[in-house]
Amino acid sequence: MSETSSKKRKLSLPLIVAGGVSSLVLALGMSPTFSAFTASITNSAHASAGTLAMTETSGGTTCTSAVGTCTDMNNYGGLTGMKPGDTTGIINISIANTGSLDASSFTLSTGSCSGELCKRLKVTMTQDGNPVATVAGVMASNLPATVSLNPVGHGKDTKITIKVDFSSTGDDNAFQGTTASQALTWTFQS
Repeated sequence: MSETSSKKRKLSLPLIVAGGVSSLVLALGMSPTFSAFTASITNSAHASAGTLAMTETSGGTTCTSAVGTCTDMNNYGGLTGMKPGDTTGIINISIANTGSLDASSFTLSTGSCSGELCKRLKVTMTQDGNPVATVAGVMASNLPATVSLNPVGHGKDTKITIKVDFSSTGDDNAFQGTTASQALTWTFQS
């Protein structure tokens, strides 16, 4: 071998080794398999809507908001054969919030009172023993379209009493055989 080729070999061997070491350092520095520690948590996210539900109980009859319209609930007492001066007595109603949300408002919406007897019925209402001033002592045909009541929290109930009087004014014969009918809608809102 010539001396020049031996010198070239001696010089190229360190260059090859240095290049290989540099390549190995570069490869190890960029590889995630040889990098720092890691930790992670995976969550399962959930969301659900609450419910607002109402149950009305009066005279042993129960109606729920799931049914919507209950024709067997008669909040005016359902007396037949009334005469001037009669009172239906006090109709006790329990309205419960059976949902999972508190009601932020509670209203009673009244439909039009139909029938001649509407002119002579005096309606008085209380909530939990307190008079509902906008309704107390007015004729059924003049009830406000919407009455605001105290809201009911979830899992709670409120007691409503309604008293209906057939007032006498002297011209009572004109009201014989007449009727009165009115839709009452109780509403919770969250």
